[in-house]
Amino acid sequence: MKSVLIKDTTREERMEIVRRGLSACGGACENCNGCDNVGGGRVEAIYQPYIDGEKELRQINEEYRRGLVR
Repeated sequence: MKSVLIKDTTREERMEIVRRGLSACGGACENCNGCDNVGGGRVEAIYQPYIDGEKELRQINEEYRRGLVR
């Protein structure tokens, strides 16, 4: 498996990583509460700092679990 770290990926690759990760359940994110993001806006927006090269996926996921990201 290829590294998903910012230093090892391009912006386009990070967009694809997020897209694939969010479609892992096989459904669309519209009106889905599978990740318990009800009322939290578009799920993709949570991962924008990763796509922009500002935060690693691990950091965003940890913040989400601790309730720091909505």
